Amino acid sequence: MSKLFSGLWNQILKPMFRRPPRRQVAALCWREPASAPGSAPEVLLISSRGTGRWILPKGWPIRGLDLPRSALQEAWEEAGVIPVDAPAVPVGRFASRKVSDSGLAEPSEVAVFSAQVLALADDYPELGQRQRRWASPDEAAELVDEAGLAELILEFGRRHPSGSRAVG
Repeated sequence: MSKLFSGLWNQILKPMFRRPPRRQVAALCWREPASAPGSAPEVLLISSRGTGRWILPKGWPIRGLDLPRSALQEAWEEAGVIPVDAPAVPVGRFASRKVSDSGLAEPSEVAVFSAQVLALADDYPELGQRQRRWASPDEAAELVDEAGLAELILEFGRRHPSGSRAVG
């Protein structure tokens, strides 16, 4: 009997109560390393406001903007990124858990767009709330907590020595 209830819960009821993951956008901001032009790009990481862990600039899609522009807006607000005059390029997705203000962890799927950085502004909306750090793809992958994000960064570094092609 308990096997019947377990099957009923796992196959029918539990999926009915599970929300689909919410969508977020992130910017994988990169630059050519000054010390070794033509080698793997450096990736910009920022600290999260709550825990201080290293992440990419990310947030919810912004009404009136498409996903790549939403990602670039987050990069501006959170890190002061001034992108080169080129569209953000999709590089992949990863699963994450966004902790809401109420403390509940919601599953989210993060669409990631690469953006070459022209410069970093000295003044931007979240100045003083976060730290910025440039890192090689290998180092950045070690610093982030999410395994899916780490793999995406490593793949970006492997497949994009110039940062110019999208990853399928």
